[in-house]
Amino acid sequence: MRPKIYLFGDSITEESFSDGGWGSSLANHFSRTADVVLRGYSGYNTRWALKVKEKVFPPPQQSGGGDAPPAAVTVFFGANDASLPDRCSGFQHVPPDEYKQNLLSIVAFLKKQWPSTCIILITPPPIDEAARLLHPYVDNPSGLPERTNEAAGIYAKQCLAAAAECGRPSINLWEKMQQFPGWEKAYLRDGLHLTCNGNKFVFEEVVKRLKEEGISLENLPADLPLISEIDTDNPLKSFDN
Repeated sequence: MRPKIYLFGDSITEESFSDGGWGSSLANHFSRTADVVLRGYSGYNTRWALKVKEKVFPPPQQSGGGDAPPAAVTVFFGANDASLPDRCSGFQHVPPDEYKQNLLSIVAFLKKQWPSTCIILITPPPIDEAARLLHPYVDNPSGLPERTNEAAGIYAKQCLAAAAECGRPSINLWEKMQQFPGWEKAYLRDGLHLTCNGNKFVFEEVVKRLKEEGISLENLPADLPLISEIDTDNPLKSFDN
């Protein structure tokens, strides 16, 4: 009855359904008009996402057949691709050119599945390198951050280039977040993942971009009558239409 909005990405997407997360805020925002479906995979890069895409999004005939295409899919990868190849998270690294091509392939796959679906590419966020040293995910004998803000910026540009090449909307989180003083602590809790304010920032950017693409509370009807529409004299009559 309701259109779906899929969130496809890495840990920043997987964690988005936590308390105050940008995904749970989207689900609340569209609570009577669309189902927000989480498809986040912590630690994944675009190479891995490309490998598992058919399992994440099986062909329509294998996933219920008559389901309508989703209203939108967000594709939010790059934070892991941008891990530096010669440091402790090097196994997650994907070269910039391959990252761009992987995004194009993911979009092409989704477009083939659902030609009418809005696909939004989201760049990786900026990196607070000092905080990354305080919150390593694996043993870090080099004492150097496994991600840098400069590298994240390179991948952000590649993400925007991929979006432009395939004619899809995008959100430049890397640039937008850094426009605010103190973004390092305000938006990032460990130099990479989002604080409550960071989640709010992403939520607002996604809602804004969706609205620009015609997906908003104003354009999506409620799937059943609202309480204000119920006939108080004959409530059941309200459901006949």
